[in-house]
Amino acid sequence: MIAYIRGNLTYIQDEAITVDVHGVGYEIVCANPFVFQASLTKEIQIYTYHHVREDAQVLYGFKNEDEKYLFTKLISVSGIGPKGALAILGGVDITGFVEAIEREDDKFLTSFPGVGKKTARQIILDLKGKLTTMVSISSAEDTKHTDAGEEPDNLKEAQEALKTLGYTEREIKSIIPQLRKEATGNTDEVIRRALALLMSTK
Repeated sequence: MIAYIRGNLTYIQDEAITVDVHGVGYEIVCANPFVFQASLTKEIQIYTYHHVREDAQVLYGFKNEDEKYLFTKLISVSGIGPKGALAILGGVDITGFVEAIEREDDKFLTSFPGVGKKTARQIILDLKGKLTTMVSISSAEDTKHTDAGEEPDNLKEAQEALKTLGYTEREIKSIIPQLRKEATGNTDEVIRRALALLMSTK
């Protein structure tokens, strides 16, 4: 499996980008290739999913791990293939999409290209409860926090430190609700608590 590709972005097409890695050009199919426009001729890292079937091999690309993770979950749903999953990702707000699944909002899900009522119900059946680690599903505490403004500095600094230590965005997001309740100390204390939470989920 090719987890990601790092190289110079040399070309952008309507459905794909080309990334040059030491003289080899990788064509990578994306939901929104032109989101990478600002990186043209520059080095980028793009997360990839290597899809293999009898008649073709295709690399699909994503801006971040959350997009890739959602893609892999979508193609596991009966009736959704890679092209259908990309069409959903092309207009998706991940938080809103996951929340719609959790509240079984099939009307919202059918607003995406290629998703009828039957497919929307299948998405809910297959994915409800399986994507919540990607986002902080709204609760009274989360709403209160959002209304109050940005994350406290100690929590923001702790998140950056965790990324430096190699934790993924999905892993960090899974513990944010608990950290919000407990982030009363300095940054070092928040980091220690975050590491304890992350270790407990392994």
